[in-house]
Amino acid sequence: MFVLGCGQNATAKTRFAVTYSDAEWKKRLSPAAYRILRQEDTERPYSSALNSEKRNGIYVCAGCNKRLFSSATKFESGTGWPSFYKPLVGGVGTKTDFKIGVPRTEVHCAQCGGHLGHVFNDGPKPTGKRYCMNGAAMKFMPG
Repeated sequence: MFVLGCGQNATAKTRFAVTYSDAEWKKRLSPAAYRILRQEDTERPYSSALNSEKRNGIYVCAGCNKRLFSSATKFESGTGWPSFYKPLVGGVGTKTDFKIGVPRTEVHCAQCGGHLGHVFNDGPKPTGKRYCMNGAAMKFMPG
């Protein structure tokens, strides 16, 4: 787990296995994915097609294809973002985020450091966690 202070960025302080220059990230990612993964933006609620994805499969990082979540842990949270109660082992890291003035747990890809969303303690059993992810930060791989 990565816990950094106010204003610090996990991608600036931590070495990740997949790294590119900012210019290369801009070439590799869609504008929305770049804003979210590399600038820690948030997409509008209910704007992602992944909200209604019901097939079996794996959700991977849109930046590096790291396996993040299984469809078996996806649930309808009513928040407007794809939500999961548990990540795949080794898929994500976290840090403390103070952007709105109160501490939240930011979730990022463990392989490239890309911002995915936040995790909250109001999810279903068995974990009680709600990994509230930006759909543009992920791709769905059916199967």
